[in-house]
Amino acid sequence: MTGGGRASARSRVKSSSADADGGDGPPSLRKPKPTPRPRRDRGRTHDSIRIFNVDIKLMLGISVIAFFAIILLIYHLITPAEQSRRPRVVTPFPAPKVMDLPQFHGDHKESLYWGTYRPHVYLGIRARTPRSLIAGLMWIGVKDGRFLMRHVCQDSDEMSKYGWTHHNGRDFGHQVIVDQEMTLATSFLKSKQEGSGYGGDWAVRIDVQSERAIDREEPWRNTGHLFFYLADEDGSVLSFSGDTLEVHGNSLLTSGSRGDIGSWQLHLKAQKINCVAVFLFFIAQEDLEVHYSGFRTPHIHNLSDLVQQNLATQARKFGRFELPDTSDVSPNIVVFQISSRMPLKIDIAFLSGVGSENSRIEERISSLTGTSLTSQLKEKKREFDTEFQKKFNTADKLDFDSIVVGKAAIANMLGGIGYFYGQSKISLPKDSNVGSRDNFIAYWPAELYTAVPSRPFFPRGFLWDEGFHQLLIQRWDIRISLDIIGHWLDLMNIDGWIPREQILGAEALSKVPEEFVAQHPTNGNPPTLFLMLNDLVRGLKKNKLSSTESNDISSFLERAFVRLEAWYQWFNTTQSGKEISSYYWHGRDNSTTRELNPKTLSSGLDDYPRASHPTEDERHIDLRCWMLLAADCLHSITELLGKTTKSGEDYGSTAKLLYDFELLNQMHFDDAHGAYFDFGYHTEKVRLSWKEVEIGNNHASRELVREVLEKPELRLVPHVGYASLFPFMRKIIPPESWILGKQLDLISNRSILWTDFGIRSLGKTSSLYMKRNTEHDPPYWRGPIWMNMNYMILSALDHYSKEVGPFKKRARTIYDDLRGNLIRNVVRNYHQTGFLWEQYDQKTGKGKGARLFTGWTSLVLLMMGEAYAES
Repeated sequence: MTGGGRASARSRVKSSSADADGGDGPPSLRKPKPTPRPRRDRGRTHDSIRIFNVDIKLMLGISVIAFFAIILLIYHLITPAEQSRRPRVVTPFPAPKVMDLPQFHGDHKESLYWGTYRPHVYLGIRARTPRSLIAGLMWIGVKDGRFLMRHVCQDSDEMSKYGWTHHNGRDFGHQVIVDQEMTLATSFLKSKQEGSGYGGDWAVRIDVQSERAIDREEPWRNTGHLFFYLADEDGSVLSFSGDTLEVHGNSLLTSGSRGDIGSWQLHLKAQKINCVAVFLFFIAQEDLEVHYSGFRTPHIHNLSDLVQQNLATQARKFGRFELPDTSDVSPNIVVFQISSRMPLKIDIAFLSGVGSENSRIEERISSLTGTSLTSQLKEKKREFDTEFQKKFNTADKLDFDSIVVGKAAIANMLGGIGYFYGQSKISLPKDSNVGSRDNFIAYWPAELYTAVPSRPFFPRGFLWDEGFHQLLIQRWDIRISLDIIGHWLDLMNIDGWIPREQILGAEALSKVPEEFVAQHPTNGNPPTLFLMLNDLVRGLKKNKLSSTESNDISSFLERAFVRLEAWYQWFNTTQSGKEISSYYWHGRDNSTTRELNPKTLSSGLDDYPRASHPTEDERHIDLRCWMLLAADCLHSITELLGKTTKSGEDYGSTAKLLYDFELLNQMHFDDAHGAYFDFGYHTEKVRLSWKEVEIGNNHASRELVREVLEKPELRLVPHVGYASLFPFMRKIIPPESWILGKQLDLISNRSILWTDFGIRSLGKTSSLYMKRNTEHDPPYWRGPIWMNMNYMILSALDHYSKEVGPFKKRARTIYDDLRGNLIRNVVRNYHQTGFLWEQYDQKTGKGKGARLFTGWTSLVLLMMGEAYAES
């Protein structure tokens, strides 16, 4: 699990606001587009260093004043009634939505309507609409002689392997799941045919194989039990095809009707299986049985519990492991149990718009099942393989094992895209008189289409992860990438703040402990979306894109610019430090007595060591570099589009200020270490000690408590690690500077950062290297290897290896060695364990943390193809 506030998850309401989906979706669901409301819009010695340029400071001051004058003017244009109904923190940004652009509607929107948008379950399908028809798969696994229900991705299931081997993000995916002695292959295919309703039809193939020898004494061990379900979030009634299901004569399982897709049907077809292993040839799955249950419930996140309760009741009463063929009145969820001897192969076909005159039902069922489906799935796999080689430049660069991992990286990134709808929970100051008695308030109802870092651990949106995700996705499908970023930007409030962790809807909430749900509007997250946007802008300037892509990107940037500008201004005002060009991450706990070094969750680097005593005097080197990226990107956009900023901000001058090498060195460089450091009130003499703490009634407990053995002072914070390398990663250091040579020394030194598996997050020379932060908080960003930072280090090494200077050859040597180490280790781990991992051990290279972490660890594919973000 990564940072950006995700450490809180390790222990592990309605607002009168914005419309959810006002585009050109299904005709019966279209809403009139709202009229946009007017916009309403913030050294190296022990002494504090005052370094500034009078003209630049005056210019920045005027820019900020102008920006907030506009915000204040627009705020007063909104009626008092509107202001009283909606507290400022949950007021949407007053500008046209990015997702209202025409390019995200019409064919594009319909083509993405259905998808595997429920990444937290092993196989889940839904539509990109707030109240969707939802489908999913459960099955019964056997472990240590016990029956276990499989549904939601979780490590406790101890799967040997699972994940997408192929997925194109739009209409096709193939997944392999290895559960003990049973292997399930699931395939998903969409089809738009004559007579189909909005979004078209889709099919699922489930192929179950078993390595277990046939048990003639206990034949139940040879039987596979699948449970396929359909649920309507709108609460519409789902109808069964009859009191008993005779699937050999009639393939219809259930039907219903919705305003978005019209009348629909779900069909089941058993497939022929050639089972050589047991000397049998089944002409069809004659022993296949289907049973069902219907439920009436407003929630589906506990559906597996309902099914298990049904099965347990049946087992107690009748000694049979099957659903009871009964239903609640007016069910909105139907579950079908498909049981048969293994191997077992079934096709499930979903047809929309079946009430029309040209429904062609039998023809459409035939095209989505059997040999026709087999042929289409094979063709889609071939297309995926061709596109993979073309888009990631892997020809003649990779061996077979690496190609398998590269395909899994992009397939799981695309297959991990989810659609969520709900309201974030926002924490308010304790003295606030707004919100509930717990000082929480609900954000407006919103939708989010996003890639997720990890299906079992983090099946929701994380803001700073998303920028890294998009470096990969935009190379595969730029329209999907822009769609995702547009959804994120539309979550911005009037102040330019975006909640950094998105926990939207009951299913997402069910995966997060209540105490970790609330988002804090004072805290940010690295604005990594600028990584991908900067890459796109540079690509546009170099004419690397097609005319259609160029037009789409340009119109996107035109619409998104006001939000990007507000996002930048939020950082520039709320996270600024006392000195010009200094910034610090807000949200650190300055009163903790439990943490060895107060965490900086908002930075994304969680427990990476900062100043021992958080104050407003801090200067964080990584945030300064993120602000440089943001200012530089906004400057490039203004040049590309010929824009004049409404705030009067000159982003080029700001970028020039933050690029100022001498100023950077005066504020953050330490000559003795040859490294860049944070600045703040700090002492190295801090430790955790066991103390007796009285808890009342003459009882006491032993707790680890922080002890400070020396008074802190203003100084540079002497911890070499990822934060130290940010000026190098952002390529600020001139190629001829001796300081570049010092950075290469640090990176390549085995006694500091270098390992045979990648660059470690914190140098071995640090006093906090691999130290626990609390009794229950093991080291996280204090040594282990993380792929997102290594990707940026590689990108910088590649850059400097091409720049004229005394360190050109050395940068290339280090680049080649590091790239080889990273790729070899990730590939080795994948083939040994079946997964990409959240982080890698700096001593052994072994995968650690969350597994099936195909978020930014998938950047290994860009390393393979040597595809780095433009700068």
